[in-house]
Amino acid sequence: MKSRYDWEYLPKPNGTLVNDLAQQCQLQPEVVRLLINRGLTEQKTIEKFLNPQVDQLHDPLLLFDMTKAVKRIRQAIAENELIAVYGDYDADGVTSTSLMLETLESLGANVTTYIPDRFQEGYGPHESAFKKLIDAGVKLIITVDNGVGGKQAITYAQSQQVDVIVTDHHELPPTLPPAYAIIHPRHPKGHYPFGDLSGVGVAFKVASALLEAPATDSFDLAAIGTVCDLVSLTDENRVLVSLGLQQLRQSSRIGIDALCQVAGVKQNNLDEQIIGFVLGPRLNSLGRLGDAKPGIKLLTTFDPDEATDLAKFVQTQNKRRQQYVQEIAATALEMAQTPENQQRQTLVLAHTGWHEGVLGIVASRVVEATGKPTLILTQRDDQTLKGSGRSVTAFHLFKALDHYRQLMTSFGGHHMAVGLSLPQKNLTALMQGLELQAEQVDLQHQKQAALKIDLQLPVTAATSDFLHAYRQLAPFGTDNPAPLFALTPQQVTQVKAIGADHSHLKFNLTDQDAKLAVIAFQMGRYASDLQAAQQVTVVGQLNEHEWRGKRQLQLQLLDFKITGKIIIDQRTVQLHKPLFQHAATYVFFSDKLKRQIQGNLSTQGQAVSANEAFKMTTETLVLVDLPPTLVALKTLLQQHQQEYDKLVTCFYCQQPASLVGMPTRSDFIRLFKFVATHQAINLRKQLTQLADYLNVRQPLLVFMVKVFAELGFIKIVDGMMQQVTHPAKADLKSAPSYQQRQQQLLVEQKLIQSDYSTLKQWLHAQVDPNKGAKKNVS
Repeated sequence: MKSRYDWEYLPKPNGTLVNDLAQQCQLQPEVVRLLINRGLTEQKTIEKFLNPQVDQLHDPLLLFDMTKAVKRIRQAIAENELIAVYGDYDADGVTSTSLMLETLESLGANVTTYIPDRFQEGYGPHESAFKKLIDAGVKLIITVDNGVGGKQAITYAQSQQVDVIVTDHHELPPTLPPAYAIIHPRHPKGHYPFGDLSGVGVAFKVASALLEAPATDSFDLAAIGTVCDLVSLTDENRVLVSLGLQQLRQSSRIGIDALCQVAGVKQNNLDEQIIGFVLGPRLNSLGRLGDAKPGIKLLTTFDPDEATDLAKFVQTQNKRRQQYVQEIAATALEMAQTPENQQRQTLVLAHTGWHEGVLGIVASRVVEATGKPTLILTQRDDQTLKGSGRSVTAFHLFKALDHYRQLMTSFGGHHMAVGLSLPQKNLTALMQGLELQAEQVDLQHQKQAALKIDLQLPVTAATSDFLHAYRQLAPFGTDNPAPLFALTPQQVTQVKAIGADHSHLKFNLTDQDAKLAVIAFQMGRYASDLQAAQQVTVVGQLNEHEWRGKRQLQLQLLDFKITGKIIIDQRTVQLHKPLFQHAATYVFFSDKLKRQIQGNLSTQGQAVSANEAFKMTTETLVLVDLPPTLVALKTLLQQHQQEYDKLVTCFYCQQPASLVGMPTRSDFIRLFKFVATHQAINLRKQLTQLADYLNVRQPLLVFMVKVFAELGFIKIVDGMMQQVTHPAKADLKSAPSYQQRQQQLLVEQKLIQSDYSTLKQWLHAQVDPNKGAKKNVS
């Protein structure tokens, strides 16, 4: 079974360099290898990287317009002008707003905040929102985590003699808005040494300039926003997140304390993963489902009771978000499996009533499950569609859709993600256009996304000591990814789909006496494949998981590769329609059964007769019924071994021979003697009586009569059985029915009555005798 990604093993660094740096820096050689592959090849740069300090932060006054902005803000504070901090509804925006609010309040400013409504206003400055603020007496507007795209609103504000200071980090438009000042790390007139600050990172620089010293009390907020916005975790961002994590672990902010408690997180264990996968999604859920302002209150309150209430509200919103995602994703994945969509290289899935705030998450889930660029759209009451799209590395979704901008009322995004709205009447044209773009780039034959693997690691080397050694490279994120390790265990055990909808996966890797737990999110569908595999190589990140007060080492799975054929045991005594709804080649040894079943196949399925030559059109071979002989099955498997990756065994048998059995020699002798002493026996009328007399079951008697007839011991005329006078001697085993029954019993014993492990080993041996002797997965 192929991996989902294209695996790239990073080159092994020069051994002498590794040993020298390991000695100089007092580090394990494996850790040094990781550092070298991140471009750190000198003792000085390594020590600086491993020890982030406040003095590594750049002077905020190096940012273009910073001096001008600070002067205007101080003027507003001195003159008691009302200042509005205009933020955004995601985690970066909420932390940016909170940080700027706290800084201004600490300086005695008269300040308020404004977060636009995701659904009514959308992202960025809006003239109507600015008008409300100005009407309320605001004299200075400071945008955080937005602003460079707000030309119209900013022009309006400046025309009303209200200054706007933009602090932002998003892509710059060709023409900048006419703001009083624009603080941006990549300002075209600036020369700031680091251009990858997040929104909260820029807000932190403004705060530091106002305070004339690093805003150390705000490291925690800077860490949360920086991690959640997925910016580069190098240079200043590495310092902000490292120092922020230290601050977060010391429980300095009661709102974060309360949020950790409701989320079941121990604050002293906080790291970038907990921010990214626990705290961040909870803060983001507010803006996804409604008003993000409670997030600001949570992060800035000094009231423990209010913090608890707000944290509980955030937790409730997050559960609602999870429920929406689960329900919508289930429907979307079902839609993705229709025959029409299975034929497409791209997916455009639309439905009434889907919540706008979670469509991007759902699109990511569908892409992960199908490998296809996907648009997820909700149908609105005004006959319009709105939604989000996510893509794969090989397909530039923004460029593909940009060809059809005339079909959409709003559109924006980048390579991997887009947001869009369009009239419902244009949906078909957009679907056709997107599919055409995929065909033009030959998407289905494009290379898979790359997965860069740092080290091949034995299971025995995956220890807590090793984890703690390489965690010195943390915090991990963009441009400093958590190391990926490839492991090939002797066995994969205790494979189990977990979660309310069985969407996740849990199993163990074992090698000698070592065991490593594995968790795989959104991979529950691969449980049967892993259970059936002979040899598996997995790729993932090492971390520690706490359960019932105990910390356990585990691997978070990103991908896996199965060597050899996958054999899935679906042996059954009854055939059901769902079995035939997959993209598979269904092999029938019984032509009669094939005629009965083939009407139930999906359009992706292929029904073939084992008695005729065929070429597979899928990678999955399903053995529907029992073969007449084991040799026939072996021949079939060998003929098609290059065509299939997965073998599914059903081995349905309508009338198992084992239920009847084989007569003993004594049974045959009793029947022979009875026939010799009776002139004629009416089988139509006396069969039951004869079976009772001979003390054999009726099906067994019928079989014995058939054997005698084939050997010429008896003859049957019009239902009357008579002995043949002086029959030729013959061995019972020479009768065709006897031989067939022997073969059938042997087939059933091997293919039906054996346990899964024995069956799997035998099937592997038919194609590759060397592999048949192994047993690597249980």
